[in-house]
Amino acid sequence: MALVDSPVLKRSPQPETQRLVVSLARSLEDVKQAQLLRHNVFVEQLGARLGEQRGRLERDRFDPFCLHFIVRDTLTQRVVGTYRMLTPERARVLGSFMAAREFDLARFDAVRADLAEVGRACVHADYRRGATIMLLWSALAGYARRRGIRFLFGCVTLGLEGDDVDAYAIYDAVAPRHLAPREFRVVPLVSVPRRDNPTDAPLRLPALLKGYLRAGGWVCGEPAWDPEFETAELLVLLPLDHVEERYARHFLRPEN
Repeated sequence: MALVDSPVLKRSPQPETQRLVVSLARSLEDVKQAQLLRHNVFVEQLGARLGEQRGRLERDRFDPFCLHFIVRDTLTQRVVGTYRMLTPERARVLGSFMAAREFDLARFDAVRADLAEVGRACVHADYRRGATIMLLWSALAGYARRRGIRFLFGCVTLGLEGDDVDAYAIYDAVAPRHLAPREFRVVPLVSVPRRDNPTDAPLRLPALLKGYLRAGGWVCGEPAWDPEFETAELLVLLPLDHVEERYARHFLRPEN
């Protein structure tokens, strides 16, 4: 899959991670390496049940329509992080956004031309120190800004690591401060049942969710059931014009 856009290329500013560079996937081989990483993390490490996956590749019907952002360790040439983006133009070609499998996105109709969907965030276990995901976010946000995209949105998976996660406890904890304005609220196609007896376990927010919310993202409604991953999902919308200043310094730089 050749991309029509010139590749994003940016190096981590942190000395200990100077070997890391982020770019758009420029070939089918680049995409395959991203899919290998996704299989290693989602299936082998986290136990996601995704049906038959050939050649240890985690892939689906959306991959050919998406832009794939990758972080590569220049010493080993290994892909150690990946994220994918479905732009408004490619969503029109596809006929829907990816999240339409779990949520009724009718409230997004008025801003569909300004929306890009992101997903399949994935970082190798040896590189989860913050720099890798920040490089990916910088590339995603920079690409979006250059094309006049105003919003990034995507699903955050709850409980993929096999923990006894109470999806509604997480939603109830973040909604009072981070619930989206009414015009951006979505409805799950299959709701996650509320527990009769909520767990007493300490509440742990997924790192990806915490990152979105700290940057200024909104939770767009109650959790939905994802039949593919067999997990609960929250839909998060990030208005790029409202990104918190301390995060904007990292991934909304003018040179992006």
